[in-house]
Amino acid sequence: MPQHFPRPGWVEHDPEEIWQSVLAAAEQAIAAAGAKPTQIAITNQRETTLLWERATGRPVHNAIVWQDRRTADRCAELPAELLRARTGLVPDPYFSATKLEWLLDGRDARGLAFGTVDAWLVWKLTGGRVHATDETNASRTLLCSLDTLDWDNELLELFHVPRELLPEIRPSGADFGEGELLGITLPIRGIAGDQQAALFAAGGAKATFGTGSFVLVETEAAAPHGLLRTAAARLDGEPPRRALEGAVFVTGAALQWLRDGLGLIEDAAESEALASSIEDTGGVYFVPALTGLGSPYWRADVRGLVTGITRGTSRAHLVRAALEAAAYQTADVLAAMPPLESLRVDGGMTRNRWLMQFLADLLGIPVETAREAEQTALGAALLALGERRPAPAGERFEPSSDVSELYAGWREAVGILVA
Repeated sequence: MPQHFPRPGWVEHDPEEIWQSVLAAAEQAIAAAGAKPTQIAITNQRETTLLWERATGRPVHNAIVWQDRRTADRCAELPAELLRARTGLVPDPYFSATKLEWLLDGRDARGLAFGTVDAWLVWKLTGGRVHATDETNASRTLLCSLDTLDWDNELLELFHVPRELLPEIRPSGADFGEGELLGITLPIRGIAGDQQAALFAAGGAKATFGTGSFVLVETEAAAPHGLLRTAAARLDGEPPRRALEGAVFVTGAALQWLRDGLGLIEDAAESEALASSIEDTGGVYFVPALTGLGSPYWRADVRGLVTGITRGTSRAHLVRAALEAAAYQTADVLAAMPPLESLRVDGGMTRNRWLMQFLADLLGIPVETAREAEQTALGAALLALGERRPAPAGERFEPSSDVSELYAGWREAVGILVA
């Protein structure tokens, strides 16, 4: 789906292109299944922010994507301790509230509706009859109390957001009405933000490797410094559930940049062969802070960095450095998490066997891939079915070498940015 970059650090999607991409994907999925669908489940990028007219359903602006950094200055002014205590989050442009505040600035809010991508899709599917979101998406807005799982009046006032703009919050496994998809009327049963949907499928702890990487562990424990607390998906009728999360903004997106921005590779799948073709990166480190740094640093102001380049540096070195960075950033997050005996992983990058072995070596624990790489979709489907069961495992990678010296070099490179 096209991404739009109107200014450096700004990332947008066309809401109608989001909708059309869903219709196209659903049509392909139904054709591939060879069976009539029985219900709709939704999983989505969580913090991407949309604002549209209730009367017409017409967006008033492009969707502001979770990676967007335009509100960094505003975030620096916000009361960090209040937000952390109330929402489990930190004041960062990643989250929805400052995006929504930016969209509302100078605009009459009457007759408008706000939502993350899930709420937009529910609105479109139901023809505007249902304006609702689930707890996992609401918990990523900086507008929702993590204790009550409801919109918080003090936070609404802080961000100048009228309550009438907001969708109703429901449990992930609740009923979201009936929607029409490709001429078929179906119940909408399961909704969860992508990372919580993958956690639901994994059954307690997981790391997802996609555009970014996200490590979640379901627990009611307080969040250590640098980590987030967030709502976890629950079935209708279950008590509220919460999780610790570490959010890494750029992992797979680094390969996309090497492909689309620099033309160093033709396809992300090419990266495995290139990484395997050399013994090491030759001392090259790539800190992919292309949209700032997330957990555990939370520095919206920094930008990407490549160190250690020489005349002998090749595209293979840069590609391998990008893959290693995905593992290093995961290690940064897990260092603040409760110890794990093994790590369950999913997402498109887990098809890269070189990366999975390097990750196991770096963490010093087994890394177990999910049999179905797209755990986010599977988790949403399980929510729709009302079933809580771990998804089948795939391949297991055991630690086989010590790469701690390489990690020390990574820490030095990151230190240049965050000093």
